[in-house]
Amino acid sequence: MPFMISNPNRPEKPPCIKRRLYPKRRGRLWRYPGTTPSVTIHDYLFKRQWLILLTPVAAVFSFFAKNHPNWVEFVYSTKFYPILSQALGFLSSLVPFSLAECIIVGLIVLGIYLVVSLVLRLVRNDGDRPRSWYVVRFLSTVLAIASVIYALFVLDCGLNYSRYPFTYYSGLSVRDSSSQELAELCAELIEEANLLREQVQENESGITQLSKSMYQTANDAKTAFDILSQGYPVLQGNYAQPKPVVLSRFMSYAQITGVFFPLTFEANINREAPEYTIPATMCHELAHLRGFMREDEANFIGYLACRYSDNLEFQYSGVMLALVHSMNSLYGADPEWYFTLAQQYSQGVAADLLYNNQYWRRYEGAVAEVSNIINDSYLKANFQNDGVRSYGRMVDLLLADYRKRHELV
Repeated sequence: MPFMISNPNRPEKPPCIKRRLYPKRRGRLWRYPGTTPSVTIHDYLFKRQWLILLTPVAAVFSFFAKNHPNWVEFVYSTKFYPILSQALGFLSSLVPFSLAECIIVGLIVLGIYLVVSLVLRLVRNDGDRPRSWYVVRFLSTVLAIASVIYALFVLDCGLNYSRYPFTYYSGLSVRDSSSQELAELCAELIEEANLLREQVQENESGITQLSKSMYQTANDAKTAFDILSQGYPVLQGNYAQPKPVVLSRFMSYAQITGVFFPLTFEANINREAPEYTIPATMCHELAHLRGFMREDEANFIGYLACRYSDNLEFQYSGVMLALVHSMNSLYGADPEWYFTLAQQYSQGVAADLLYNNQYWRRYEGAVAEVSNIINDSYLKANFQNDGVRSYGRMVDLLLADYRKRHELV
């Protein structure tokens, strides 16, 4: 077969221009060549709308737990939660500083960045997208972040609000009490506080001060729980010790002495608070870390940990925590008894209480009011109908413990 030889005198056809019939990837999106990049509001929402759906899913799960405390106690609180909290708590304990503090600061910076970016884009409007697109993107981002945080909160610890009360393990019987019983409890606590106050250190101003560093005190708090867990096995476990917060001054402005952060399973402590309150605060937050989220129970468990500790500073701190709440209740029930018993404070106890009041009065203001509203709403959202007043319900447990110790009917 002869070879085909092209005719040099024959004009060649112009090259054929072919259009790509399939999209080409540009960045994260697939586009046809020549088209202008554009993303609709629906396309952007589709990327993260499944994260927003975490909120109703977590809310349904939370309400399910509220109606099934038996499942919460024997499946979640005593089996799943201890494994999760101790594992993640161990990871967070590998660094000496508070990861929770870093996350909160990071969220604040992120929030400022998102707001500033939204404002700048709305003012300039130099893009090919409508202003509504940026507004929807901002709102969807905020809702997605909030949904993820809420879902993690419910999974990490929120279900513990629906577990059995601590009386299930302590055997205490809570009932209405008379003013006489409350006054007798206060008198006992005053006597103990006066005795312990003589055995702790004080500074040149006559105010109680801790004899150890913050980290050593935190280790003592962990030891106190190891001792308490011998009588209450439900509290056993290798949990991380509390951490002081660097930006404690901001906690003071918010009237916060400590906070349990469930995303990192850290007990965070305001290191600038009056020192006699710090051991009890540490034990309160460690009670949260061990799965008891109700504030009255965390207060009472923290008091027990301090009472059974072999550290006199912890004993004094726990008694003072119980004394303040009990005397506040007595003032509401019988002011005459209150003023009569208040005269029995030793000079050292009275000085500590006065300093404590003066310290927190310095930080009263709008920030404290907003913080109180947020905390009240948070507690009510987690089925503590008394809100911030639930801290004071610790007195009911103290009275039940008082009757049990003195074998009263």
